[in-house]
Amino acid sequence: MNFVILDLEWNGAYSKKSHKFVNEIIEFGAVKVDEQFNILDSFSMLISPQIGKKLNSRVAQLTHITTEELMDSHNTFTHVLSKFRKFLGDSVLLTWGTSDILTLMENCKYYLGEEKLSFMTTYCNLQSYCEYMLGHNDKSRQMGLSTCAEQIGVSSEGLELHRAFDDAMFSLLCFKELFDFSKIKEFIEVANDEFYRKITFKNTVLYDVRNPLIDKKEFYICCDKCGKKARKKSKWVVKNRSFRAQFKCNKCRREFEGRITFRLKYEGVTVDRRVVEKNSSASKEKTKCVFSILKKQNSNSEK
Repeated sequence: MNFVILDLEWNGAYSKKSHKFVNEIIEFGAVKVDEQFNILDSFSMLISPQIGKKLNSRVAQLTHITTEELMDSHNTFTHVLSKFRKFLGDSVLLTWGTSDILTLMENCKYYLGEEKLSFMTTYCNLQSYCEYMLGHNDKSRQMGLSTCAEQIGVSSEGLELHRAFDDAMFSLLCFKELFDFSKIKEFIEVANDEFYRKITFKNTVLYDVRNPLIDKKEFYICCDKCGKKARKKSKWVVKNRSFRAQFKCNKCRREFEGRITFRLKYEGVTVDRRVVEKNSSASKEKTKCVFSILKKQNSNSEK
């Protein structure tokens, strides 16, 4: 089994043809390794933009790529994609998080009219895998690549971050450090219809109490100090798409604000509970995530 770690850089550009903004890919970077992490091949190509002729200032600042470099490459998206699909072959494609794979799908749809990546047979979300291996259980906060590297002692020295190939290499170093063949197999997904339904599912925050997906039994808060269920002292109100109420822990004799957020994800509804100290200012609130639980089965199965 071979692995290809892919990273992309893109520029937000307005398409007059589609009458919307498109994340136009401007650079591909990838590295191919075998199960022993021997580097078999590498891939790095710039793309001449066809939608937006001017780079966003933030993109230019982060990547240090110039418009002149892109135009001088004389590479179209379809040309680079054709070369990349040969480079990928039947390897497992990995990206850090789903942003890159979704952006690749967006560009394939724009340029080729294809909803799916016909050249990809298997996929792995490297971010999810590394979070699992590091015991990162807070589903409301995803782990960044730099945070992962810091936790496992991987250095980015010698790498130019925010450039596609070097970011792919940085991801590879983290992957290598946390590699467990028996575990990674659990995260490799076949790119079938179910996979595309899952990856394109739009997570939604539920804050209408009348929504049948919100289970009224979940409206409680436990003290983050002793773990005991706290006593509610006020009615629930909705603010910033979360339910909030005042609570008191009779055991610890402390008062605090409890917050509950319901999120509809592909796998079901998750419930995030947080405790906010009563004397915290709005700008310096220290919140603690008590837990995030899977509440319901896949919403698609209920239809």
